[in-house]
Amino acid sequence: MSGLANNYGSALYSVAMSENLTEEVYNELTELEDVFANEPEYLKLLSAANVAKEERLSLVDDCLGGKVHPYVLNFMKLLAEKSIAMHYSDCVKAYRERYYFDNGIMPVTAVTAVPLSDSQSKRLTDKIASLSGKKIILTNKVDPSCLGGVKLSYDSKQIDGTVSHRLKEVSELLKLDASVAT
Repeated sequence: MSGLANNYGSALYSVAMSENLTEEVYNELTELEDVFANEPEYLKLLSAANVAKEERLSLVDDCLGGKVHPYVLNFMKLLAEKSIAMHYSDCVKAYRERYYFDNGIMPVTAVTAVPLSDSQSKRLTDKIASLSGKKIILTNKVDPSCLGGVKLSYDSKQIDGTVSHRLKEVSELLKLDASVAT
């Protein structure tokens, strides 16, 4: 994440926090992030220096005016005015990090060979929440090469309990034993 995106996302968070609007603004930013993921050309257009600033601002007003909180609208106008709308996702990431921290939320990614069932997801989420004391947002990614088990990633940590990882460890032990025996 660039320093620019961190500064803009953090500034928006500070403004929203001062008005007790962090959740509302977060929800709108996230919805827009999904929309922009499906329409990446819109952000390119808002970032195009060869499109007049007034036209870029008008595009934001036409698309978002009256549909989002004024803070979100003005934030988008600022990004369009500065021709930096392409950094929108990174700005949202900076906002999200502060929002998660302040609200005791921890995103966790669980990589499994097959999708987790609803009950497995709930048990895993509840277990991690009880251990961490945080609200967990669990994302399940499927990777058949895991063979079985689960690999968890959170807070820059990784716990690998997959069958493929265990097999790799056994293989390394066998190689070590073979080299010691010779």
